[in-house]
Amino acid sequence: MTTPSYVSRRGELEAYFDRTAVDAWKRLTSDAPVNRIRATVRAGRDAMRNRILSWLPQDMRGLRLLDAGCGTGALAIEAARRGAEVVAVDLSPTLISLAQERAPRDLGAGGVTFVVGDLLDPAFGRFDHIVAMDSLIHYEGADIARTLAALALRVEGSLVFTIAPRTPALTAMHAVGKLFPRGNRSPAIAPIALATLERQMSQHAALDDLQIGKSEKIVSGFYISQAVEARRR
Repeated sequence: MTTPSYVSRRGELEAYFDRTAVDAWKRLTSDAPVNRIRATVRAGRDAMRNRILSWLPQDMRGLRLLDAGCGTGALAIEAARRGAEVVAVDLSPTLISLAQERAPRDLGAGGVTFVVGDLLDPAFGRFDHIVAMDSLIHYEGADIARTLAALALRVEGSLVFTIAPRTPALTAMHAVGKLFPRGNRSPAIAPIALATLERQMSQHAALDDLQIGKSEKIVSGFYISQAVEARRR
């Protein structure tokens, strides 16, 4: 299932989020003061999380949700408060530890299991909904399509994910990022048009039963991301 490009990029992401960017992400995902650029990213991520949550049922009692690439767990916590049993997985042990520290003791009818691991691990079982917020944006389109095909085999309802849309602004930011010293760079994002991704998805039989429905871009300064919902036909 995995390709050399997927494995290589996964290793870069694990190193970045578990070591290089720990302090930055700890501040970004809290209420701590940040500079203006990071403030736009924080606002954009908050807006994206709220948009994705609005596409999920308000009452999730009895439902299982996979938060694939959960980071510090904000979306997972909100889904659990709606009653969902959430498996929240991330490659970074440091981010998972932070998520566990921040998780409230009482989540009502729901619950969250935070796990260090790969979002493609079939041992997590089947789910009613799967969310991958900003966890696939660093992969090339072919690897995104393969990942979605693997996840589709384990979801009963919706598969919600984000891509980095191919826009002039994002392309410019991507180019500027290459000017920074390699040690200061975050793993590159891979902009892709939704139409291009849909063509790549059409090559996987596991995705034949899923249809792209809702799609919305969130633009907030240096944060540009596009939410996509795929549902059973």
